[in-house]
Amino acid sequence: MTEDLRSAALVSKAWPYEEARKLLKRYPDGAPAKGHVLFETGYGPSGLPHIGTFNEVLRTTMVRHAFETLSDIPTRLIAFSDDMDGLRKVPDNVPNQAMLTEYRGKPLTRIPDPFGCHDSFAAHNNALLRQFLDRFGFEYEFVSSTDYYTGGKFDEALRGVLRNYDAIMGVMLPTLRAERQATYSPVLPVSPQSGVVLQVPVEVVDIESGMIRFVDEGETIEQSIFGGQAKLQWKPDWGMRWAALGVDYEMHGKDLIDSAILGGKIAQILGGRKPEGLIYEMFLDEKGEKISKSKGNGLSIDQWLTYGPDESLAFYIYREPKKAKSLHLGLIPRAVDDYWQFRGNYAGQPVEQRLGNPVHHIHNGPPPAEALPVTFGLLLNLVGVMGGDATKDQVWGYLSNYVADASPETYPALDDLIGYALAYARDFVAPTLSRRAPEGVEVEALKRLDDELGALPQNASAEEIQTIVYEIGKTGGFAELRDWFKALYETLLGSSQGPRMGSFIALYGIENTRRLIAEALAR
Repeated sequence: MTEDLRSAALVSKAWPYEEARKLLKRYPDGAPAKGHVLFETGYGPSGLPHIGTFNEVLRTTMVRHAFETLSDIPTRLIAFSDDMDGLRKVPDNVPNQAMLTEYRGKPLTRIPDPFGCHDSFAAHNNALLRQFLDRFGFEYEFVSSTDYYTGGKFDEALRGVLRNYDAIMGVMLPTLRAERQATYSPVLPVSPQSGVVLQVPVEVVDIESGMIRFVDEGETIEQSIFGGQAKLQWKPDWGMRWAALGVDYEMHGKDLIDSAILGGKIAQILGGRKPEGLIYEMFLDEKGEKISKSKGNGLSIDQWLTYGPDESLAFYIYREPKKAKSLHLGLIPRAVDDYWQFRGNYAGQPVEQRLGNPVHHIHNGPPPAEALPVTFGLLLNLVGVMGGDATKDQVWGYLSNYVADASPETYPALDDLIGYALAYARDFVAPTLSRRAPEGVEVEALKRLDDELGALPQNASAEEIQTIVYEIGKTGGFAELRDWFKALYETLLGSSQGPRMGSFIALYGIENTRRLIAEALAR
């Protein structure tokens, strides 16, 4: 840590530093009594993790790293799983739905794993989340709601809930409809008969022992809320957790603004304090609908990482957190290229600009030094014309004519991108390609391009080729230059959009490109 870096971070407009400065104001006199600043992210394991789930851990980690740049106060990050929640709805994207239906209403940690590989449904989904967080190298502590309820770590806070029962009801009841008010309780006992998390009125019998009274299937039950025999409604649970754990920072979506306000009031009743946090906009699917774990309408983590590297996902998540964004596979190529563009700019930037560069937050400092000699978009165009049976070795063969010392050993990141490009082109590009015949002035323009390419040496530079392409477009009778480029894309590549043609021809090869022209003219 240098003073220049810390000074720049104190005034940086990058959102992680703006968020981190909230924590400096929260503790102007230094470290809190607990000795650290606590960051929290929450996860509901009622469905399979998706990118929206991962988003909170990544963004929170970026704020944590920003705070560590600004302050020497130690930090912790807990990933909290609400795995004692009752299953309200069976997700659409899991097997054994009939079995899960029989367990509706029971805590997620007491429901068999429909995939048959873990002790419970919650354990399965928790494991998936942790695997991905571990893959990215996050430093976090995983916390299970069930463990804290059953292990006694929430007991004192739960006593506080019973002690302040009327005050908490005073916060919650005005937010509910009349019929819900009649049966509402912030405490949800677990039925000793059915194992279901009950939504019934309760009466506080004894605060110290945690004893409450409620009616279950016509029978009056007295039961302690300790030892996993009850949990809180999720909004009171949120506030209780903030107070019990001393959470200092937790971000949430704009759909939870009102819930966070209620949670903050409950935390204050219990002697705590509402944490700082970013209110972010939601991820949407291709139809503009909110991504849902139970619907499974969002991208899975594995889907994105089949077609793009980890950094491309992190880059997309970093950008504009307060703006609603679509999340679908069509975004990957641009995310990859934008990431590499920012990464290429980093080394030449002064410290103030580096702190605003997304790659600084993705890598928690300077990115690796490797440069990328071709764009991902250009790779996609190359493998698109090579066909669905193209291999990595064949792609490297083309690259060796375009890039000095081209090899997987020299450019390991490029080698990875070739694999992603082959997969993406196979599954999404190839099915959409449709090369049309040239029309009107396009015919003569292609013939002229063929002649001029034939007069060039095989090692002509991309710039030389681009100059020829550009000149033909300016003098070939096209209404606008873009009409010529569009004709090249549609007749040679089979797409309405494409790369800088000089770069593509240099990469694909002059003779190979002339064959494409001949095929187009023969249609």
